[in-house]
Amino acid sequence: MSDEAEKTSRDRAMDVVRGYADHDAIAVQDALAGLDAGNWIKVYAVLSGLLRSTISIMELTGERWKLDHLVRHADEVAAAAPPHYEFTVAEAARAWARGDQSALRTLSGRDLAGAVHMTAVFLAVLGLALWGRDGFLDVLRAFHETVTALVNDQPLGIRPLAP
Repeated sequence: MSDEAEKTSRDRAMDVVRGYADHDAIAVQDALAGLDAGNWIKVYAVLSGLLRSTISIMELTGERWKLDHLVRHADEVAAAAPPHYEFTVAEAARAWARGDQSALRTLSGRDLAGAVHMTAVFLAVLGLALWGRDGFLDVLRAFHETVTALVNDQPLGIRPLAP
């Protein structure tokens, strides 16, 4: 059995974001290769949760980005997207950076694979703009370790509240 067959949706979600953070189109393609419809949904769910967490962390800490940094990162990161998504994803990221979320909603509602790519690009753009490459990769590593530990320690997905 290959390593790819053993990877969970969490692993693939982290791999696609790392691929985008590294501007590596092959890593992006490999991370998502062979997914069935159910796993596309799971990857999207993981990425959506991480995006919400990233935005929440940013809001809680008061971290801000500069519009020009987001635009530059959006152009660089989106270049690793499949060619049929590159322009759409870059333009949606630029619009989002300016406060217009309509492009994000439009693509997300029409095309699951496009939504996965867009969410992964947004994560990479925000992470790179806020923390730099090394800091962002540390955040991804911590998120993956935490989610994996939670999933592995809870066979029913239920964890008692700590006192």
